[in-house]
Amino acid sequence: MSENASVGFTKDSGYHLSVQRTVNHPVSEVWKILISKRGMIVWLGTWKFDKWETGIEFITQEGTRGKIRVFKIFSHIRLTWRRKNWENDSILQIRTISVSGKTTISFHQEKLLSAQQREEMKLYWTQILEKLIEVLN
Repeated sequence: MSENASVGFTKDSGYHLSVQRTVNHPVSEVWKILISKRGMIVWLGTWKFDKWETGIEFITQEGTRGKIRVFKIFSHIRLTWRRKNWENDSILQIRTISVSGKTTISFHQEKLLSAQQREEMKLYWTQILEKLIEVLN
C-alpha cells in the first residue's frame, strides 16, 4: 500500500473520514433542522417515515439505504449507509457538540472500501454540510 493510499485507513474500520463545521446556532436549532423534512432531504434524501428511532430501516427515493443504529436527540445519529450502486455498507455518524451557544456539526463515515471512495465521500459530506448551513441561515 502506498503512503498516499493509507491516509484515512485503519485496520478495523477500513477507510474513514470526518468533516465538521461550527455554526452560530444552539444545538436545539441544529437538531430541529437535521431531523426535519427540509434538513433530511439535504443530508439523507427523500424518505417517508413516522418517527426517528433505533432499528428503523430506510430506503430513500434516491436509492440510499440503511438502518438507524443509534438516535440520541441533541447528540448524535449513527446509521448504516449505502449509496445507490455501492457494493458495501458504511457507517455514518452525525454528531452535534454544543459549545457556548454555538454548535459543531460533524459527519464521520467509516468502513469505506478505498482511498477513492473516501475522497469522493469527503467531498460529498463537505458539500452537504455547506448546504445544511445554508438551510440553518
